[in-house]
Amino acid sequence: MSYLLLIREPLGQRVERGEAAGRQLYDRMLGFAAELQSRGVLLAAESLADMGPNAARIQVREGRRTVIDGPFTETKEMVGGIFLIDVATREEALAIAAECPAAQWCTVEVRQTAPCWDRSAAG
Repeated sequence: MSYLLLIREPLGQRVERGEAAGRQLYDRMLGFAAELQSRGVLLAAESLADMGPNAARIQVREGRRTVIDGPFTETKEMVGGIFLIDVATREEALAIAAECPAAQWCTVEVRQTAPCWDRSAAG
């Protein structure tokens, strides 16, 4: 079963901590990814850029495309990265999320992957 770990961090946290501390935390996250890889459960991992001017939202309604450029001032947090893991149970996914270094300074949201029509995964 696949689970997505969404690293949800407060806006501005990266700027507040500064580059040196940020690099140190990023190295911890790389180590965590390497450890998951060695356990054979990591499918993908990515760090996401800050929600600055390169971020955008897009909607298509009735054939009309709307693009909203960032940053998004109404947002209080952002997805700072993801880990896609393959484990047997939700409990195992939660245990891995608790091991994630980012759980100490962010929120790690655990979501099972499933087709959008699959209501059985909703619980």
